[in-house]
Amino acid sequence: MKKYIAELFGTFVLVFVGCGTVVFANTGTVGIALAFGLALMAMVYCIGPVSGAHVNPAVTLGVFSAGRMGLKDAIGYIIFQFIGATLAAFVLLYMLQGKINGYNIEIGGLGQNGWGLNYGGGYDLIPAMIFEFIATFIFIKVILKVTEGDLKIAGVVIGLTLAVLHILGLKITGVSVNPARSFGPALFVGGQAMAQLWMFLVVPSVAGILAGICSRCCCCCCGGACKLEEKKPAAVETKAAEKPAVQHRHVPAHRNAPRKSAKAPSKK
Repeated sequence: MKKYIAELFGTFVLVFVGCGTVVFANTGTVGIALAFGLALMAMVYCIGPVSGAHVNPAVTLGVFSAGRMGLKDAIGYIIFQFIGATLAAFVLLYMLQGKINGYNIEIGGLGQNGWGLNYGGGYDLIPAMIFEFIATFIFIKVILKVTEGDLKIAGVVIGLTLAVLHILGLKITGVSVNPARSFGPALFVGGQAMAQLWMFLVVPSVAGILAGICSRCCCCCCGGACKLEEKKPAAVETKAAEKPAVQHRHVPAHRNAPRKSAKAPSKK
């Protein structure tokens, strides 16, 4: 249960900080990108030792399809990730409603993802799907690879990867690569956000599964097969091994027995 609560907390922080920066701070593309990236980086080091800091159903599906976790844990992770994202969106909405001049969520939004004429740069569904698939695939491949090595730098690499993807795709879809992150805000915004939610649930999930399968099969991103290097046991050479064993001759017991001194014949 401890790891599920950790996933809830981590997803809450990611959505609260990332989407909160969108609606509260006028920081522009780079500021929003850093908010998401640094929030994820912090969670990797904070809850990583407890749950692995997936904070993303697509990541959990990737880890599961890569054979690194069981089905029971994968389901538990995903449920609590959605709960965390929903709670974060609810808290943001409650805070925004406390604005003295009022807040129109239909106009201001809640940091939700989307596409079309009324969103970002006005891109169509196909470019949005292409971006979400490629971005999610890259993101999860990086996560699966970097967590095989030195975990001390894993958080930095993962966080910076998410930030770079946000710089690239904010005008296209707002960058989901995370079904839970899209679900929370869309649930409260409704309307177009809910109508378009299906894409942000399906495409990142499929990309995550394929990234996991690709890693499990040890395939490269370009489609080439990676060759596994066979590890040969190192030969240990010792002086004892170099020298032939000393053969001891068996000496009969009577040879080593002390000799009896010869007695002079007695004179009768």
